[in-house]
Amino acid sequence: MSGHTTRARPAVLVMVCGTLVLLASLVGLAVLGGAEKRQGAAKIGLVTTLNAKPVPTEFVPWIERAAQQCAEVSAPLLAAQIKAESGWNPAAVSPAQAQGLSQFIPSTWATWGVDAADKGGSPQPDGVADPFTPGDAIMTQARYDCWLADKVKDLGIAGDPTRLILAAYNAGPGAVQQYGGVPPYPETQAYVTRIITSMAGFSAEAPAEDGSAFGDRVVAGAKEWLGTPYSWGGGGPEGPGRGFAQGANTVGFDCSSLVQYAVYHASGGRILPPRVSQLQVTAGEAVPREELRPGDVIGFNLGGSYDHIGIYLGRGQFIHAPKTGDVVRISNLNDPYYASKPQKARRFG
Repeated sequence: MSGHTTRARPAVLVMVCGTLVLLASLVGLAVLGGAEKRQGAAKIGLVTTLNAKPVPTEFVPWIERAAQQCAEVSAPLLAAQIKAESGWNPAAVSPAQAQGLSQFIPSTWATWGVDAADKGGSPQPDGVADPFTPGDAIMTQARYDCWLADKVKDLGIAGDPTRLILAAYNAGPGAVQQYGGVPPYPETQAYVTRIITSMAGFSAEAPAEDGSAFGDRVVAGAKEWLGTPYSWGGGGPEGPGRGFAQGANTVGFDCSSLVQYAVYHASGGRILPPRVSQLQVTAGEAVPREELRPGDVIGFNLGGSYDHIGIYLGRGQFIHAPKTGDVVRISNLNDPYYASKPQKARRFG
């Protein structure tokens, strides 16, 4: 919801590639550090064209109109927010008294509310800015998002602007400033993750099936990042990101975020594996070692848990992000170090 008061939230310690790291949720996304996709790779990031099929018909014109307010706020972003905030219910009221499609609390609405429509849905102001009038709510949502986009830009915080806007929408720009990115609050991290991952469903530019095997697309997605630095706790579905602790100054992937990225994009945004390797080896379908095929995910028990993971390429090779100081590289399953460790293989598509 927009504009609620920031409060202290408990952190969660999880394992990322064999190391404890402070994350807000098991599927929380690391803040992007401004890394761009390799040249020639598939387009990702901020999409702009709305896939209207999953949007209630009466809201489509308003979302498309609202998305014209600034370049940072797209129609798919607005649609994904509304779905998460209210489930398309214009009369929604939360326990915290957040109201309408876009779930503004009254104090925030008093500052930002826009009179854009009448109660019948016509784009004619009726003299009242009403959070329960869809046109008013959607135009206000975009207005507020655009203000947040300018706000986080002025803060000079490195990171993906979409994530920063969403974090500021949920927790407030002050929290984003305090933490230098997406705050480590479970609610906010989960909110950012939910919106980012659902945007593909509202985008007419979402990757489409091209007839190639799912596993081949997983392999291709991972190979695009060969040579990318290992970043402890960094990366996610939208690409490399700035990590935590010893990864705080490095933009890249760790082992599980590379897997998450490759599977997510191979599926056109329909499959988002868990964030950490220990859970990735429990997701998807179990695969016997002798039935491995390219694109399968293979986890390694290096130190008491399945704390490392990679993607099988075929011919005994796999691609992975090994450790701090290293880069995304191709290794061999017959290497004595990896061959001696317990392994689990999974298939996601």
